[in-house]
Amino acid sequence: MQTRQRELQLTNEQLEQKAQQLAEQNVEVERKNQEIDQARRAVEEKAAELALTSKYKSEFLANMSHELRTPLNSILILGQQLGDNPDGNLSPRQVEFARTIHAAGTDLLNLISDILDLSKIESGTMSVDAEEIFLPNLQDTVTRPFRHEAESRALSFDVQVDPALRSINTDSKRLQQVLKNLLSNAFKFTEHGGVRLGISAVTGGWSADHPILNNAPTVVAFEVADTGIGIQAEKQRIIFEAFQQADASTSRKYGGTGLGLAISRELSNLLGGEIHLRSKPGVGSTFTLYLPLAYMGPTTAGRSMNVEAMPQMDIALANPVRPVERPVDQVADDRQSIAPGDTVLLIVEDDPHYARVLVDLAHDHGMKVLVAMRGGDALTLARDYQPAAVSLDVFLPDMLGWTVLSQLKQNPATRHIPVQIVTLDEDRQHGLARGAFSFMTKPTTTEGLQEALTKITDYVKPRRKRLLVVEDNAAERLSITELLGHDDIDIATVETGGEAISALRDVPADCVVLDLRLPDMSGFDVLARIRDDETLANVPVVVFTGRELSPEEDAQLHTMARSVVVKGVESPERLLDETALFLHRVVSDLPAEKQRMLERLHSSDEDLVGQKVLLVDDDPRNIFALSSVLERRGMQVLTATTGSEAIELLLATPNVAICLMDIMMPEMDGYQTMEVIRANSAFRRLPIIALTAKAMKGDREKCLEAGASDYLAKPVNTEQLLSALRIWLHR
Repeated sequence: MQTRQRELQLTNEQLEQKAQQLAEQNVEVERKNQEIDQARRAVEEKAAELALTSKYKSEFLANMSHELRTPLNSILILGQQLGDNPDGNLSPRQVEFARTIHAAGTDLLNLISDILDLSKIESGTMSVDAEEIFLPNLQDTVTRPFRHEAESRALSFDVQVDPALRSINTDSKRLQQVLKNLLSNAFKFTEHGGVRLGISAVTGGWSADHPILNNAPTVVAFEVADTGIGIQAEKQRIIFEAFQQADASTSRKYGGTGLGLAISRELSNLLGGEIHLRSKPGVGSTFTLYLPLAYMGPTTAGRSMNVEAMPQMDIALANPVRPVERPVDQVADDRQSIAPGDTVLLIVEDDPHYARVLVDLAHDHGMKVLVAMRGGDALTLARDYQPAAVSLDVFLPDMLGWTVLSQLKQNPATRHIPVQIVTLDEDRQHGLARGAFSFMTKPTTTEGLQEALTKITDYVKPRRKRLLVVEDNAAERLSITELLGHDDIDIATVETGGEAISALRDVPADCVVLDLRLPDMSGFDVLARIRDDETLANVPVVVFTGRELSPEEDAQLHTMARSVVVKGVESPERLLDETALFLHRVVSDLPAEKQRMLERLHSSDEDLVGQKVLLVDDDPRNIFALSSVLERRGMQVLTATTGSEAIELLLATPNVAICLMDIMMPEMDGYQTMEVIRANSAFRRLPIIALTAKAMKGDREKCLEAGASDYLAKPVNTEQLLSALRIWLHR
């Protein structure tokens, strides 16, 4: 019994000991949980601080963009005006000065844009547009700006390109920026001797652990060497950090922002390469950019730099630990395999997933495909490849699809290409009246896409287009037929409205020329019947009376234009122009005298002459610069420096045709001003083009939400501005 009691006592003691240990462990677990909770809260606070810092930085970049671009806007516009020398009163040397000012301003704009791209770099959204670059062309483009400087300063400038290298596949703009920056620095810091640029294939020299260069079949070295002042060993690393310079003292001899090399380092990483530096004070420096012959993606983050192991005179600029830049999700197309005779569809769409669906469906219809995600790229592809048709989304990153449509239709080389607009149903008439041959709403179904592509393939099949002329006067019918006739179209003529409707139902026409005064019914009755017949509703109608329309007729025509594709024209030139637009005629195939008629019409800015434009901007330099451009085109310019003043002017001035609205203004900004204007029913259809220098992501969407009809980024490109004005003012 005593033995059992001792065993029980021992067991109890052990249980108590374990209970105590469990209690201690519970206390320890609770303490650990509290520490984890504190750490989590600290991380959340840091994340909130980082988000706030990022917000402040974005706001700073937006404001800085405005402050830099606003004066630059005036420099570029006035520089271009002087360079064009419209009055012919400048000497050739003065014209050259003006062009130099404009070119320097353009370079400055590009630099500002790249600096502001820091936000894109950090968010991993900076795109890489890899393409084949022929090295002789690259050599000429990069070195041309420095030849004159080398001659004027008596410096040698040698360029050596490996003859075995023909081309490189990478982003042309980014590569040029890096090389121009390295060459600019080389010339800036060299007083005697010279600069050398060498381009060659190499088998080593880059960092031993570089993940892309080590796996690249061929690596190209771009070596920029100078005999300048050199860089001290302790300064060789910091010069690649933002806002750092080898000599940052107030008495420094050489100017600069200290941003060029930092951006070059980031861009070299973006292109999948790196930059190395060898330098010795008093002897010179050599910067070597290593890139894969074919772009393979950006350099991965996280490669560290071992300072001890590096030779003192050879600094490799490794990528810091940070989010890597990702190229835009490119959509593969057929541009490398297009042959003569292929039916080519150009798809202009910034949504890669939607674009791929269209590509697959186009292939199913036996078409080759080109894909552009930006309006500027679309215009270049259309000009270079002359596709059979274009599918055009209205909302693009760099410009509205309406601007792309306008430029396609104003260029004689691309005017004939049928364009299918992808937009909202409410924009249908707007697109069709400006030369689009059809429209498609988005989002749509697979069946809808199939139907749209079938419509494209049917439309682009070789055939003679059919024009119906509705005119009761025999002499007028003959003159219209003579004006418009050629071997690329068939012209049918009728004398009455009833005959016109019957003819359209029997044999569909691609376009109708209609006189308003007919013996059996008015032209407006004909338009109403076309509107009410679903099979005819999309036929474009050009109303031609040979005289000026009365105010009542003009108002009635505008009302009808909301439901029927109709244009009123008052001159033979405009009749030829509008029918050629709707029939998608190839201008270069028309007789020479008709080509000259169209050329005179498009160079006259007829649509702008006499129109009232309200220019709203708080910067008098911009008002002066833009006013000079618009007044030269015959426009009446009204100016306002605040939002409230703009609203007062609109209320007090009848027949303002269009408004150019700056976004950043004191008291009432452009967004608020547009919202107030749109709240007045009298101005709901007033075209408003927003002009903003902020150029940050989401600006375009904010402008359109506030009521803008279109959007242009500052500095304003004169041709883009005039193109946008023609879109919105063309009747």
